[in-house]
Amino acid sequence: MAKNIDVMITAFRDGFQSAYGARVFTNDFMPAVEATRDAGIRHFEAGGGARYQSLYFYSNEDAFDMMDTFREKAGPDANLQTLARGINVVALDSQPRDIIDLHAKMFKKHGMTTIRNFDALNDVNNLIDSGRSITNHGLNHEVCVTMMALPPGCTGAHDANFYAKTLDDILAAEIPFTSVCFKDASGTAYPSTIHETIKAARKRLPEGTRIVFHTHDTAGTGVVCYQAAVEAGADQIDLSMAPCSGGTCQPDVASMWHALRGTDYRLDLDIDKIMEAEAVFKDCMSDYFMPPEAKAVEPLIPWSPMPGGALTANTQMMRDNGILDRYPEVIDAMGEVVRLGGFGTSVTPVSQFYFQQAFNNVMFGKWEKFAEGYGKMILGYFGKTPVAPDPEIVKIAAEKMGLEPTTESPLEMDEANPEKGVAPAVAKLEAEGLPVTDENTFIVAACGAKGISFLKGEMTTNVRKIEKEAPATAAGTGSGAGSSDKLTVNVGGDKFVVQFEGDKATVNGKSYDVSVTEGGDDAGPSTGGSGAGAPVAAPMPGAVFEILKGPGDSVEEGETVIVLEAMKMEMAIAAPSAGVVSEILVSKGDQVTAGQVIATLG
Repeated sequence: MAKNIDVMITAFRDGFQSAYGARVFTNDFMPAVEATRDAGIRHFEAGGGARYQSLYFYSNEDAFDMMDTFREKAGPDANLQTLARGINVVALDSQPRDIIDLHAKMFKKHGMTTIRNFDALNDVNNLIDSGRSITNHGLNHEVCVTMMALPPGCTGAHDANFYAKTLDDILAAEIPFTSVCFKDASGTAYPSTIHETIKAARKRLPEGTRIVFHTHDTAGTGVVCYQAAVEAGADQIDLSMAPCSGGTCQPDVASMWHALRGTDYRLDLDIDKIMEAEAVFKDCMSDYFMPPEAKAVEPLIPWSPMPGGALTANTQMMRDNGILDRYPEVIDAMGEVVRLGGFGTSVTPVSQFYFQQAFNNVMFGKWEKFAEGYGKMILGYFGKTPVAPDPEIVKIAAEKMGLEPTTESPLEMDEANPEKGVAPAVAKLEAEGLPVTDENTFIVAACGAKGISFLKGEMTTNVRKIEKEAPATAAGTGSGAGSSDKLTVNVGGDKFVVQFEGDKATVNGKSYDVSVTEGGDDAGPSTGGSGAGAPVAAPMPGAVFEILKGPGDSVEEGETVIVLEAMKMEMAIAAPSAGVVSEILVSKGDQVTAGQVIATLG
């Protein structure tokens, strides 16, 4: 009799992150959750990871409300699983113990059953407190060993012996767990390593321990890697459903079901009902923009291991900023960043650190500007990397960032940081006159200033859905009063859809007066300013994150005027000279281009 292999459906968390940069509205996909439940699935990935912050940052929704709704639709007996990042929980930065504990408490309260918990450095010390909190609050703790293949020519970690030692360290630390997952977010670990690793784990773990394997199909090897895992003794694999399957996502349930036909293994599900649920899911997502790279096999991934969710999230941000043409350079530069950075696994947040540093190396010159996360990682501020980072790069990072290398525990540093924890989050809520609840406290701790903006109702949505074109009217296409036209405008290679209504135009959600004159020989490109005073220009594309100075404010040379956000990095735009701010030419949330004048100094 064939062995049943259990399946967790990842379509509604990892699938969203990998295919849509995690930007999906809750109500849009709930019919697919119900259809998948009706098909007999009882194990869903239902939140956590990037799907926590993205709901606040892009969908303008509360992640706790989403989890409550997911539980309602999936049913009381469903195993709803979320993803956590050790001491980072669901943030990109690490947290002290009271926030780590609050994370488990809140996710239990809002209907979750299991938390899969990993540390991107495989530093077991970063899993101890989170594992205990998850268990203490009555949740299943699925502890992780994170995997990837090193770029060709590299050695020293990420082989079967390294993973066996990591598992030995987890057992020695007496971290409580109910299952063990070997998680390959970049889909680069190769079948022989996977098979050997799971074989070794089966010998080390207590009899009956549940072993799970997770990968992506980015390199085109997802199905064969899952075959290697089940043949070595894995009990469960993670699979997705179309349209969020293949490429940067997990392999499709149907693909894996077909691959196991005629073998000693079978998926414990009704494939015909699953295909019916996939049809519902495709309909739910039909008006979401699917970037072409989300469904592609990327042969460069083994050299530059980029997880599916990070790949599309970053290409989408580059697309938003009009610099997607630089992506091949960035992904090529990432290989060196990984080789020199100590071999932390390319999974959030380390995957973002790798990409940000590669991005900086391309845009600003090699090692001229350090991404904060990458620099802190190689300096030891997130724990011990699998191997020592390149000493020359460590030296440059220390000089550029003004930080000394450390071996101190990141958790203990957070415990001593007066700006982190429950009390500072509560103080921020009180200062803004917002309700102090456990949910709000965690939102602020995990999302920072954007969490406050969400709770104040100031966030906007940024979900990429395909707008349905209105049918043409008999009014014609004139530009006089009462007419309404859409034009695609090409500016420097960037395309913008402009909606004209009489003498008004709407571009990127902002309204502008429109005037048309003949000729134009005298007209040059407009920066939006009066032309007087010293210009303050954006060095690269990005969104206006914070405006720190206003008209009439005095500034010193080098003082920050505006903060931009690009590629999940904040960039301070400083005054080029001392003076008084004459004009601020942008608003919070505006998208700016490289070289655009965003303020002037008198």
